[in-house]
Amino acid sequence: MLLRSLNSLAINHGDDIPNAVSIGDTVLSRSDILGAATSVAERVAQAERLAVLATPTPKTILAVVGCLIAGVTVVPVPPDSGPAERAHILEDSGAQGWVGETDEGTGGLPVIPVRLHARSWHSYPEPREESTAFILYTSGTTGPPKGVLLSRRAIAAGIDALADAWQWTRRDTLVHGLPLFHVHGLVLGVLGPLRVGSPLVHTTVPTPAAYAAAKGSIYFGVPTVWSRVAQDPKSAAALADARLLISGSAPLPVPVFERLRELTGLTPIERYGMSETMLTLSTRVDGERRPGWVGLPVKGVETRLRDEDGNDVAHDGESIGVLQVRGATLFDGYLNRPDATAASWTEDGWFITGDVAVIDAGGFHRIVGRESTDLIKTGGFRVGAGEVETSLLGYPGVREAAVIGAPDPDLGQRIVAYVVGDVADTSALIDYVASQLSVHKRPREIRVVDELPRNAMGKVQKKLLSAHS
Repeated sequence: MLLRSLNSLAINHGDDIPNAVSIGDTVLSRSDILGAATSVAERVAQAERLAVLATPTPKTILAVVGCLIAGVTVVPVPPDSGPAERAHILEDSGAQGWVGETDEGTGGLPVIPVRLHARSWHSYPEPREESTAFILYTSGTTGPPKGVLLSRRAIAAGIDALADAWQWTRRDTLVHGLPLFHVHGLVLGVLGPLRVGSPLVHTTVPTPAAYAAAKGSIYFGVPTVWSRVAQDPKSAAALADARLLISGSAPLPVPVFERLRELTGLTPIERYGMSETMLTLSTRVDGERRPGWVGLPVKGVETRLRDEDGNDVAHDGESIGVLQVRGATLFDGYLNRPDATAASWTEDGWFITGDVAVIDAGGFHRIVGRESTDLIKTGGFRVGAGEVETSLLGYPGVREAAVIGAPDPDLGQRIVAYVVGDVADTSALIDYVASQLSVHKRPREIRVVDELPRNAMGKVQKKLLSAHS
């Protein structure tokens, strides 16, 4: 059963908790969620695919859970999606209507309401584990967003693997304020607690004050969230009683990692995943937590590194290769894109992530970044943007940094850094990086900007930087 804690027999025998999900000012028990979501299931059961406008509200959670109970595929739609992106998602997914709250951009599709206080105790058989639970759309940085097909089986395997790595149990309380249209906030952040049986507190916005007030044992955040917590010592100190601070969706800067450890007494957990693989790598609660590294493959997952010619890359902690993954947590392909699906898999069954990484002798992984934007080939050298960014962040006054490779007639690519902060002398910053790393890894140019372009998950959109280089 995918959502194990919503077991009607167990609930009827006393396995109910009054605070199973708290979101905003609404608190729902397990029986509240089961009854209201089953009421949704009764109204959607004849559909195949339905869109959900993924606002951080109780109705969004009930819409998603209701569809999963009925075996209807959910198409989460980002609330801030523009008209063209939304039209593409609706048309490509074949969504037959909306469930829950909507705005004016319905695309002419019918809307099925969600009622918080409605209750149904109808019993539905558990859908087939190979059936598609979600069609999650990628960010679309290299073209129109692609629909990622995630099965119930893969989701269950992914949550169980992380529960093992993090020793996540029903005694925990998970806190986060992440968007509900990605793997991080929705699949792990909502379905995770409903499978494990731990209470969830969704703060609707991930502010330091909201996190401090929630009093949880496990906290999910993206680097932007943790950076703000690290700049708020009072809120950070309130997290000292937690068990785990978990960061993902983008690399956590080493200075933020160290500052969190200093303020909270907790060493952050870092992990890696993507829509197509869910979470495949993580540091463990009972293992080493090394700043800048995302740990080991989770249970049921294998990884390997390949160079441009398809050869093995040495596990020496330095050599860079393209990360390939296989295991129980992977997606079933891209909707309506057999070409993209085929291009993403090797002949011997490994998914090509498009990320470049290094692996050390002990199997620990460090993600360098996307092959297309974060692997810089300059003057015959291969340089990972992440290593240069970490060095830049160690310089006084630098608060944020993003490094790209810009076309160069002599070097092939030159290293260009965009930094946010108080940097009066950019040449001194270049010299600093040259003193910390190999000289060929220094930026040839530094541009001081007011802010870096980021998406809803806090990832820097380097394609926008590259367009202006």
